[in-house]
Amino acid sequence: MRRTVPVAQYIDAIKAELVTGFNSAPTGPISTLYFGGGTPSRLGELGVGELIGAIAEAYPQITPGATEITIEANPEDVSEAAARSWVAAGVRRVSLGVQSFDPTVLGWMHRSHDVSTVRGAMDNLRSAGINDISLDLIFALPEVLNRNWTADLEQALALGPDHVSLYGLTVEPHTPLGRWAARGEAVEAPEDRYADEFMEAHRRMVDGGFEHYEVSNFAKPGMRSRHNSSYWKRVPYRGLGPSAHSFDGVNRRWNIQEYERWRASVIAGTGAEAGFEELTAANRIAEEVYLGLRTVDGLELAATDLPEVERWI
Repeated sequence: MRRTVPVAQYIDAIKAELVTGFNSAPTGPISTLYFGGGTPSRLGELGVGELIGAIAEAYPQITPGATEITIEANPEDVSEAAARSWVAAGVRRVSLGVQSFDPTVLGWMHRSHDVSTVRGAMDNLRSAGINDISLDLIFALPEVLNRNWTADLEQALALGPDHVSLYGLTVEPHTPLGRWAARGEAVEAPEDRYADEFMEAHRRMVDGGFEHYEVSNFAKPGMRSRHNSSYWKRVPYRGLGPSAHSFDGVNRRWNIQEYERWRASVIAGTGAEAGFEELTAANRIAEEVYLGLRTVDGLELAATDLPEVERWI
């Protein structure tokens, strides 16, 4: 069952958070604006535009021509009107949470779309002027689903996306899947199948003209995600909303997780911060190594960093 999103209330809280907390007025350029971490398309046609407007007012450096503005969306939320309203608000990139085209898998995930829904969403986006569309797929699902991974990859390629992100399913405690696994109702995919599905995806995507530029991401030439690439390069960013994370180049911060507590805190003007971590030199090098190794571009480290790097060799 879908929850009703308190759109006006949520946007008012985001506006309040914009003027509180750290890094409220950065002076440098802002290269990306990303709406994700949930299903922001549920904000409706007007809600997305209002939210972008509020953020752009706080950060004048955000402009549709220079800033990559992306929204995550469920395929069934992408109507013609929604696509047009997003473009009018400055959105130029959309990431569709497809996960699979298999009806059994989609039922297991409680998703309501099918292949025709995804195709219709992409048609609506293209017609509205969005020519940068990414599809999210998930692999290494429980064996009981009998999922045909090859068929999903072929269907994704047939739809002609500009970018594809692939994520392996992991079992985490305190989640529905974790509870099912604990009861023996679902079994996590073995490592060899995880690896086989990953390598099959690599082969098919590369053969389909995609660059495998990061462990989980494939792009047509010139269509890499600027936003995701910023994470791997440790570019500072600010996160807004419940559970959002931020990074100023030295410190990492994260927000209150529970919506009502987060909202009450930002409305009261006390900020939303729930935790803080100051990175040491060793932490920084470790991040640069493991994030850099995820990308085809590799690492760029200063000579002064070599003693720390040698600890990893």
